[in-house]
Amino acid sequence: MSTPPLTVAQRLQRALLVLLSRLPTPLQRLLARPATNAAGDTMAPDVALLMKLGESGPDYSDLPPAEARATTERDLTLFASRIPACPVEHELETDEGVLLTRYSNGTPERGMLLFFHGGGFVIGSRASYTAPARMLAHGTGADVVSVEYRLAPEHPFPAAQDDALSAWRYVVERAASWGVDPHRIVLAGESAGGNIAAVLCQQVRGEAVQPMLQVLIQPVTDLVEHRPSQDEFAGSPALSAKQVAWFVENYVPAGTDVADPRVSPYRAASLDGLPPAIVNLAGFDPLHDDGLAYASALLAAGVPARVEREAGLVHGYLSYTAVSPSCRRATERLVASVAAALDHSTTTKAS
Repeated sequence: MSTPPLTVAQRLQRALLVLLSRLPTPLQRLLARPATNAAGDTMAPDVALLMKLGESGPDYSDLPPAEARATTERDLTLFASRIPACPVEHELETDEGVLLTRYSNGTPERGMLLFFHGGGFVIGSRASYTAPARMLAHGTGADVVSVEYRLAPEHPFPAAQDDALSAWRYVVERAASWGVDPHRIVLAGESAGGNIAAVLCQQVRGEAVQPMLQVLIQPVTDLVEHRPSQDEFAGSPALSAKQVAWFVENYVPAGTDVADPRVSPYRAASLDGLPPAIVNLAGFDPLHDDGLAYASALLAAGVPARVEREAGLVHGYLSYTAVSPSCRRATERLVASVAAALDHSTTTKAS
């Protein structure tokens, strides 16, 4: 899927942000005065400068959802790297009408990632997550299928989970025709997408075809318990407590039990038998402790889980790859980690 071209004003704004992100580190520190969190981590200076600039900007949670989407789509296009297109980029649709984009570099034997974008179940799209999808495809060699699940409040819970299951059935059924071993499908998602990936792993547990791995990037895992990181970073320009409340209000219908594992996968009666997990966290993210709690619960259930922590970064760093070298490097590390997991799987199978 192609990202829309930037306007002249957007190109100028982007150029300024890129210039600021390349200032000498001591000057960035002087301008931004990076915060230190309770764990003793210091925010990356280029990210701190970006957050300082964002503090005075408009808040999309003050807008109706449709307007918030338009605003954040423009911002995400501005902040994301321009990644070269894959040789194959096909638009697809499931029988239930869920739209997908398949990115392929012609090495389907590497496997496939079924990817769910972030955005609190209310904003975000395949288009605004084109950069990370292409980075995953180029960096892992695997095909990537990015899912356009329905958004709230027009389509509240459980619409996103229903669409995820539809996408899973679709790719499992067609994987072999694309040259992909259906047993080499990875479920991956960021933020709300991480929640969707975790829930989907639970929904298909015990079926003949299982995900080989779940990659949960700053995931939403529990709407029941309020953990310390939510208070520590309540004012984060990347994801504030006000914005979290707005997402929940739009996504979860009145009367819904938020302990339902399809809302809060951490609350599942059992996590036994789930796929191995990579849980990717950021040190200045209000969702940090929720992700860590889920990783700990997976380990307690005997599920191999590796926590990868980007200590100096904020929520949604995948979307800042053009305007933050630190976020770009962290995204590249994440891609390399997924590629290594695919390599390990191939080696284990061969032996």
